[in-house]
Amino acid sequence: MSYTLTLFDADGASDAQRRAAEQRFREVLEASLGDASLVAPVYSAYLRIVATYGEAPSPDVLTDAEREIVEQWQAAETAAVVAVFGPHRYMGDAMYEIRI
Repeated sequence: MSYTLTLFDADGASDAQRRAAEQRFREVLEASLGDASLVAPVYSAYLRIVATYGEAPSPDVLTDAEREIVEQWQAAETAAVVAVFGPHRYMGDAMYEIRI
């Protein structure tokens, strides 16, 4: 299972700069999850959890496994956003798309 990543918030960045930013995002995301092969399955599981429990599920309603997936994905996503967009960037402002 593979994935694609597209950054949309390039504010005047060249194609080369955007590609470099996308590569940095991928590297941090993959390192945070442990391996590139884990991105798609963890993200898929995260999307299923969000579809079931809503965008910000309460940890109390999640199973231990679901809670672990949510925490792993959110930590990896935050690390990647900070690496590319900076520490003061809000998650809602980060313009990227991951497709599996």
